[in-house]
Amino acid sequence: MTNLEQILHDAMAHPEAGWNMGSFGAIAEFHHVRDEAPRLPIMSGTPQSPDTPLSQVSTRGGLRLDTLKNVRPVAYETLSPKAHRWSQGVALCLPEAEAAMSRRSVLTELGPDAAALRPEDRGAILFDMGLAQPQVDFCIRTDDAALIDVLRAAEGASLMDPANPAMGAILKAHPHRVALTKLGRVEVFQPIGGPDTDGTSPEGPHTHVLPKLLRAARTHSANTPIPEGWVPCAGFHPENPVIGRLGEDKPLNRAAFDGFQELLRDWGPPEYVEAKAACWAALEQGTAPKTVDEPATRIGRTGLRNGLRQWRRLHGDSPLAAAWSAHFDNTAVPQNAVDETAEP
Repeated sequence: MTNLEQILHDAMAHPEAGWNMGSFGAIAEFHHVRDEAPRLPIMSGTPQSPDTPLSQVSTRGGLRLDTLKNVRPVAYETLSPKAHRWSQGVALCLPEAEAAMSRRSVLTELGPDAAALRPEDRGAILFDMGLAQPQVDFCIRTDDAALIDVLRAAEGASLMDPANPAMGAILKAHPHRVALTKLGRVEVFQPIGGPDTDGTSPEGPHTHVLPKLLRAARTHSANTPIPEGWVPCAGFHPENPVIGRLGEDKPLNRAAFDGFQELLRDWGPPEYVEAKAACWAALEQGTAPKTVDEPATRIGRTGLRNGLRQWRRLHGDSPLAAAWSAHFDNTAVPQNAVDETAEP
């Protein structure tokens, strides 16, 4: 069985790994930036116990996993809108009751952030944005006196109220964003994506707060196969074997592919793993696609389609693979079905 602590310990130093904490509509992501050395080292030596933090901090942001107690890892692959690609990740889940955070619905001052990743940030004031998300307290942190005055004047009101001036002040001042879950935190020091960044998120650590998605009141995307009764409290994205850190295509990295398949075998949904294995076996035997029954479940169909995409990347194109693609993988994937920017 794959050792979770060892996997996460090793991934902290991997330049192609990505991380996130949040919910469906409010997420904080930590990614390395090429050639940028971490400001603070990860815990070194042997893997830590489930209650010893693992952390990584750069000049742009950082993360810390405070505990892995009772965590259930769920490995998954999702379809990409581009038929030669797929996305992948590992959700670190807790039982629903254990995952619950404060669910504050109004802007709330929490005081100095004594648990901040960097000592110089521990005197800055933390404010819960009041997004009322089940498994994350999505916060901002600042030592800007003018911004603090605005936030304190707006405390107890919803940031989503168009009449509340606090959101405009936040977007102008670019305070740190801090996502807190029962497993730890992600901090982002970079500017908020918007008018000051030409409408794009900066490279590396960044955040997304999307009111339309927040209104769905979901803990996670429907494309992520989280078992019933469990809630993802952190996300880990090992190096994608076909997508670069900026979303570009890259030649297949076989070592990265094989490494994730081991995680998928141990932590992936059985229906998905079985459907993909059946697809590969049928292709190996030269079976015509019209003689194969499509899986009855959505997750099984996703396993078949991704299995086919991966077969073509591993073995190259052939008339048989093309016939399978035409039969099973000719339905467009909605552009918003997956967020490929959520992993490097």
